[in-house]
Amino acid sequence: MSGLFITLEGLEGSGKTTQQKYIVDELRDKGFDVLLTREPGATRLGKRIRELLLDPEWSEMTPRAEILLFAADRAQHVEEVVKPALKAGKIVISDRYFDSNLAYQGYGRGLDIEIVKKINLWAVDYLKPDLTFFLDLPVEVGLARARAQTVDKLGDRLEREELKFYQQIRDGYLKLAEESERFRVIDANRSIKEVKVDILQVIEEMI
Repeated sequence: MSGLFITLEGLEGSGKTTQQKYIVDELRDKGFDVLLTREPGATRLGKRIRELLLDPEWSEMTPRAEILLFAADRAQHVEEVVKPALKAGKIVISDRYFDSNLAYQGYGRGLDIEIVKKINLWAVDYLKPDLTFFLDLPVEVGLARARAQTVDKLGDRLEREELKFYQQIRDGYLKLAEESERFRVIDANRSIKEVKVDILQVIEEMI
């Protein structure tokens, strides 16, 4: 495929969504054809799956059910959105991809990492990102930011988890970053501008 596939990863409140918008605007201003997308929920099917995954009402959802719902969303996302855009030569920037499942359901929930990898690689037809940013910041800071933006100050189903769960996720992301050359760890506990400059510098060097 002729395009470029970039993913942003991080804990709740790390600023992924904010950075995504700034990065896309900057790249478009430079003349690049950029597609902005996200997981879960970028397709018609994905929106329904996202509702199930984030609704606090489904507190009984098991880790295996959770990983399979994410994989279903991702499979649809890749075929319907990501692959066509890459074939058209676009830069695709996605807020989350399969590394989220490795960190959240693998390291966070304690599911077998190798099984999580196999499920996800099969679901996406073995399509891997060219570049992945992990926006890193202390767990307490990220959760406080995320929960403050919700009406009940508690957050969605995932944001209501305990700090230990998120610390395991952060540790998992850092381990993934150590194991893969496509990862870049960005200190997200800084100003929006500082984070944006660092991300754009890496992207511009690649393109």
